[in-house]
Amino acid sequence: MVDSWERARHILQAAGLDPGRLAHLAPLTGGTYNTVEELRLTDGSRYVLKIPPAAAVPGMRHERRLHVSEAEFYRSAARAGVPTPRQVSAGDDFLLMTAVPGDPWDGTLTDTEQTALRAELGRQVARLHRVTGPGFGYPSGALGPLAPDWRTAFTAMFDAVLDDARRYGARLPRPVDAVARTAASAYGALDEVTDPCLVHFDLWPGNILVDRADGRTRIGGLIDGERMFWGDPLADFVSLALLGDIRSDEEFLAGYREAGGRARFDAPARLRLALYRAYLYLIMLTETVPREAGEEQQRWVRERVAPELVAALDEIERGS
Repeated sequence: MVDSWERARHILQAAGLDPGRLAHLAPLTGGTYNTVEELRLTDGSRYVLKIPPAAAVPGMRHERRLHVSEAEFYRSAARAGVPTPRQVSAGDDFLLMTAVPGDPWDGTLTDTEQTALRAELGRQVARLHRVTGPGFGYPSGALGPLAPDWRTAFTAMFDAVLDDARRYGARLPRPVDAVARTAASAYGALDEVTDPCLVHFDLWPGNILVDRADGRTRIGGLIDGERMFWGDPLADFVSLALLGDIRSDEEFLAGYREAGGRARFDAPARLRLALYRAYLYLIMLTETVPREAGEEQQRWVRERVAPELVAALDEIERGS
């Protein structure tokens, strides 16, 4: 087994940093896929090191080469002026990036702070969505090359998670084939998407850092961009309102529209949003198997996530 300090020093040296200046190394919690460590050097600079699991470790099909997608997200977000980590060095088995200030968004914020931060978040996400890519899908190539249209890309993404559900025997509230038929009935709505926009797809509060360092409360950075893809901006609204409805988040939508984001919820958009909800909730239900989730986590997804999947599928059936 490779010693963590030895591995970190080796990666620092490869990145052109003095490995002898490594003063602190500690695991960071919150993720369920990669090994994540904080590195602090003697001059106070901070870095985050991500190590993906070995190839033999069970996982979802779209999770191969996640660090490639994450690096792409940070490069692309920088073009939009959105605060995120900056890639320092990367290899086949690691990603080294700068740390950004702040702590995960939590329940300690006042109502006033929440209101201001949701509007700021809306403006930042709108800026993300102005960045476009060379095609549709995951830039990691985990599901093949980028597609020329969104329907081709998203149906491949949806089929992949259904294949994972079958392969792992995931406990879904409806049979996999029934889920596939319901989703397919709404695929025509995907043809309205013509630009491959930057989508984070994992913007739940744990991946939004809030910085209070100088007495002001602001967003310090958007992190963990490993689930990103090029696609429909509407897809980001799922994790931004996880297990809820983004249409009730007036502050976020006001900030989003103020910065030029388009947030219309006509019938085709509602169908697409239901498809993206179904996609994320299928992932959350299925990944508990390869992750070997404990009973508490399994019970949570059965009680909280499964009903949301059913609600999304019901909405597709009504709308189609």
